Amino acid sequence: MAENKADQEAEKYLKSGEQALTRTEQFLENNQKSIAICALAIIAVLAIVWIVNSLYVQPRKAEAQKEIFNAQYYFEADSFRLALEGDGQSLGFLDIIDQYGSTPAGNLASYYAGVCYLRMGDFEQAKSYFKSFSSDDEILNTFAKGLLGDAEAELGNNAAAISAYQKAADSGNKVVSPIFLMKLGALYEVEGNVAKAKEVYQQVKDDYPTSAQATLASKYLGSVK
Repeated sequence: MAENKADQEAEKYLKSGEQALTRTEQFLENNQKSIAICALAIIAVLAIVWIVNSLYVQPRKAEAQKEIFNAQYYFEADSFRLALEGDGQSLGFLDIIDQYGSTPAGNLASYYAGVCYLRMGDFEQAKSYFKSFSSDDEILNTFAKGLLGDAEAELGNNAAAISAYQKAADSGNKVVSPIFLMKLGALYEVEGNVAKAKEVYQQVKDDYPTSAQATLASKYLGSVK
């Protein structure tokens, strides 16, 4: 009896599956032309993406990486104007941003441009380039946030500088965070917020005890009044 019931259930599911298959076949038959067109459209889009990537995106990335080399050379030599504007034969960071802004090298050029303007004392320009820079590299990204704080502080925008230093410190990077925490603490002192300054210096001691800034933080803790 149980076996008959099981057989009936199996037959029921088999018929259900056959009906579903029949409906699918009917749908395919009725819509064969439109499905073929959609398939061709998808293939065409994939082909275009491949062509653009192979013939345009990748070559531009390689070209931009090659162009940024000389600008980086001038940057390392502290020739910031040449690094920014080029020497007449090779591109500077500004040209690389204009021509290759969508490439990794073009994005990196924004960071370099920000540092150049910061070192040259043009803090408004430095701000704009630091804000346009973004990276998956933790150290570079943290430095960009912290150096934005330097530019804001130089302009007297202490609240904005404190915010930028805090964002840099929040990265938790063992090398970079204590640097900007110390700047944050110093700025709190300038603002007369002794409690926050002590809190930040204590954070450096507690969270980054092996950093170069830890000893300095201890000294500052003893002198903050």
